Amino acid sequence: MASTPTMEFERPIFDLEKQIDELKKLAGDQQLSVDAEIAPLERKLNDLRAEVYKNLSPLQRVQVARNPKRPFTLDYIRLCFTDFVELHGDRLFREDPAIVGGWARLDGETVMVVGQQRGRDTKENLKRNFGMPHPEGYRKALRMMKLAEKFHVPVLTFIDTPGAWAGLGAEERGQSEAIAHNLFEMSRLEVPIIATVIGEGGSGGALALGVADRVMMLENSVYSVITIEGCAAILWKDGKSPEMRERAASALKITAPDLFELRLID
Repeated sequence: MASTPTMEFERPIFDLEKQIDELKKLAGDQQLSVDAEIAPLERKLNDLRAEVYKNLSPLQRVQVARNPKRPFTLDYIRLCFTDFVELHGDRLFREDPAIVGGWARLDGETVMVVGQQRGRDTKENLKRNFGMPHPEGYRKALRMMKLAEKFHVPVLTFIDTPGAWAGLGAEERGQSEAIAHNLFEMSRLEVPIIATVIGEGGSGGALALGVADRVMMLENSVYSVITIEGCAAILWKDGKSPEMRERAASALKITAPDLFELRLID
């Protein structure tokens, strides 16, 4: 069943999905076969979806990257890997649910998977702190990477965060030091690291899992030194208007094609 669109540019897709759903429902109620009528509509839907997503503006790509319907790290782990064994805690302070990871197998090969995890509803977002890790989350991630190095296993990281948590407690426990330590240690880790931006890659909070031998991005993900709202607020004193957010999104060069052209990703 078609769901309510969350973004205005998806309206034509939503309307066509709704038309197809209503036609199928009517056919079911009347016990009629409407395959001949539905087939061209479904082809049109596929073409429309490809056309819409091929021509997104940078701001629209940010909206897609933040969409809670996107797959998160645990979804990729469930769909791509087998024998996942989650590891918890940084052995220093506490467990941070905003970072998930552990042992897994990919096509029969043992790997260490680490990634940021967001939530889809209010309860889960509060648990995951909206995907914004505390320093203990980054220390947990590094602990898993060092464990992978010990057993000569490659590391796969999934990046999806607005940024590291900037609360008072996180700063007191050394947020910047934890991120810097990850950058330093990942740069010299003796096993391969492959990082993939699967949603929003925000600032140092993303970079703390992003120092890798290969850095990849999904087509409609973004990777940036600051949020577009933060950039617009600093440069133009307006982080709320669509015009300034669009201007910031274009200026920051945060999309996968832009970053690939700049050779910042592989």
